[in-house]
Amino acid sequence: MRKSRNWLVITGLTIALISGIYFIVPKQDQIDIVEEIEIDSSFFHLPTLYYGYAIDSFEVVEGRVKWNQNLSEILSKYNISFKDIHTLAQNAKDVYDVRKLKAGSNYSLILNRDSLRTARQFIFEPSPSEYVVYNLTDSIFARLEKKPINVAERTLAAEIESSLYNSLMDLGASPLLVHRMVDVFAWQVDFFRIAKGDKFKLVFEEETVDGEVIGIRNIKGAYFEHWGKSYYAIPFETEEKLDFFDEAGNSLRKTLLKAPLDFTRISSRFSLRRFHPVQKRYKAHLGTDYAAPRGTPIRTVGDGVVLEAKYHGGNGNYVKIKHNSNYTTQYLHMSKIAKGVRPGVTVKQGQTIGYVGSTGLANGPHLCYRFWKNGRQVDALKVDIPSSSGIAKEELQQFKVVADSIRSVLDNIEFEDPGSMLAKIPSKQVDNP
Repeated sequence: MRKSRNWLVITGLTIALISGIYFIVPKQDQIDIVEEIEIDSSFFHLPTLYYGYAIDSFEVVEGRVKWNQNLSEILSKYNISFKDIHTLAQNAKDVYDVRKLKAGSNYSLILNRDSLRTARQFIFEPSPSEYVVYNLTDSIFARLEKKPINVAERTLAAEIESSLYNSLMDLGASPLLVHRMVDVFAWQVDFFRIAKGDKFKLVFEEETVDGEVIGIRNIKGAYFEHWGKSYYAIPFETEEKLDFFDEAGNSLRKTLLKAPLDFTRISSRFSLRRFHPVQKRYKAHLGTDYAAPRGTPIRTVGDGVVLEAKYHGGNGNYVKIKHNSNYTTQYLHMSKIAKGVRPGVTVKQGQTIGYVGSTGLANGPHLCYRFWKNGRQVDALKVDIPSSSGIAKEELQQFKVVADSIRSVLDNIEFEDPGSMLAKIPSKQVDNP
């Protein structure tokens, strides 16, 4: 009995002693007794990925499709039989037809790293934003993949020294933006008469894939100062579609375009007395000549019906279009008339109706553009063309709110030095549209 009591006493003292030590020793000392272990990061080697394939043990060959080159010519050099190539062509029809390999497009091959260098995958890029993987091992198949499109909102502001194109290129912008801007202000700005000191501001969304600009998604607001006159372009979606309006709600889209060609030189203007370069005598020149490379597409400046489309004497190949009861236009000296353009056919504004040439009385490739107003030939560069419909009354209040906001953004963009005029707002990733 005494031994049992002594044992209980000894046990109690032991527990008390241990508890005392626990409360005396700081808790942080209890935690810090974990031993640090250094881990060799090379043990966790990550494979090199190429279009999703680990290629550390394989060889990669890159190239571009040559003119008239087909898939057989590319793959036969890498130990792929004509039978397998035929099977691949059949299995890939619903994904991407291998007969449509476009010259100049990029392709890649993943090969076995041995003496035969047998192709395992053929990867073709039909566009900058997508690629097709043709699998050549085990089961033969094809799949289409889309690359993520990066969208960045940007602002630009510049005073033009020589041309709109040069100004935008100096800012590091894409040529795609030039054409979009011309489309926005095609009815207000004569881009053949850009003056030194003209100014512009832009807010837009630019699409890139792998650092390459592939498109301009939206023009979110624009300003152009041309020959001392200011123009705002406010995008607004009406019941019909998204269009551009001035700050008062008037449409920027007129009934006719300013010019039938993009970015060419005016070689001769409308004149009642001009020395004809072929006939070598003075006579009236009732049109505007645009010098341009042979084959440059000619667009109709507005919707209308084709009155004439034929070859005739000094006019060469020409097309004449009636737009409405007031306006008629004519396009002379074409190398050829576009397919389907014939008398009685309806054409849409901007549609290609022919190509620049030098047929008829012409000493070089150019377009002679003629303009009739109320049945009388006039100088196309001096015609004041009325606007199309503006914002409806019931939408005007909402438009004013949008317009004030966009104008505020544009007005706060400063004209800076060319080296610092390109501003980029952090981009956001989006899926392919």
